[in-house]
Amino acid sequence: MADTDPSGERGGKRSDPGGGILMGRPFGVPVYVSPSWFLVAALITWVFGDQLDRVLPDLGPVRYLVSLFFAVAFYASVLVHELAHTVAALRFKLPVRRIQLQFFGGVSEIEKESETPGREFVLAFVGPLLSLVLAGAFYLGMKGVDPATVPGVLLAGLMISNLLVAAFNLLPGLPLDGGRMLRAVIWGITGKPMAGTVAAAWVGRGLAVTVLIGLPLITHTGVLGNRTAEIGGMDTVMDALLAAILAAIIWTGAGNSLRMARLREHLPELRARTLTRRAIPVENSTPLSEALRRANEAGARALVIVDGHGDPSAIVRETAIASVPEHRRPWVAVSTLAQDLTDGMRVPADLTGEELLNHLRTTPATEYLVLEPGGEIFGVLSTLDVEKAFVKAMARPQS
Repeated sequence: MADTDPSGERGGKRSDPGGGILMGRPFGVPVYVSPSWFLVAALITWVFGDQLDRVLPDLGPVRYLVSLFFAVAFYASVLVHELAHTVAALRFKLPVRRIQLQFFGGVSEIEKESETPGREFVLAFVGPLLSLVLAGAFYLGMKGVDPATVPGVLLAGLMISNLLVAAFNLLPGLPLDGGRMLRAVIWGITGKPMAGTVAAAWVGRGLAVTVLIGLPLITHTGVLGNRTAEIGGMDTVMDALLAAILAAIIWTGAGNSLRMARLREHLPELRARTLTRRAIPVENSTPLSEALRRANEAGARALVIVDGHGDPSAIVRETAIASVPEHRRPWVAVSTLAQDLTDGMRVPADLTGEELLNHLRTTPATEYLVLEPGGEIFGVLSTLDVEKAFVKAMARPQS
């Protein structure tokens, strides 16, 4: 699956909040293994070990080492699936924040949306395609070994697991790759990416309900094999639990896809120029009371400190102003309440949408100096004002 859930990362093989353990950087993209992976690896080792005991009973306890190798090889296949998305994204100049291997598969966190439905389709399709290629490679490998040996069983297991990964991801509902392909098709027909997202997300929710109800029924009726005579209480519980987990993942992913699409739809409404507070320039030694008097007369809500040449050097922090009692303000110079400007705190007045949010995220601050293209002071942008505008935009009905 390919997703767009940005999160922070730093170098070193360490745990990252919400990310997991950093394992490497293929193509410059960090790969994390979520702690939940170890739980799934243990489960795969146990289940596959029991299967090996039926096929190769002479292995004894060694079968669990073989099963662990299978679990690692399977997730290596999942990583190849995700790297296919990553390479395609980088080819289309889309930044990839990280790859995360987690409970059920992996996620490639792509930070920007494809510019065209054609690219979106290709970006989604390459993952299942690589899984199918791997399944074919493992099938060819089976031709050269005895199926009743450890290599034969491993190759057969990896072939089947990659076929299942490809088939599952090709299901036409978000957040699966097939859902992104469906979104791309509807986007191409209607010319509206949001229409494609809504349709694919609701199909994804339908898939979640189908999995929740249908998976236990399929296993009980023996569609996936003659299991009816074998099914006991624990098998029934495990089937229901697996169906519930898969359904929850699909349902939640579909909802997140809708929210992300809605976010992108409203992002253009965030404009630095319209959110900026009018500011007046003051000198370092100006008393706070005098600076506020001038601001009130000018109808301004912010103060910018300038040097003798009129060039801005600092912003007087709103929280610092509020912390000074009124009777002390004639004796407090604005310079004592100011934050020196850095390059990242200078925001072009024409910045909008995702570019604006990325700029603010890159250089966290409470206030930013907004400048006209010619370098003139336009005003001060408060992070609080941006947050309020964003919440207001997201609260409006979806168009």
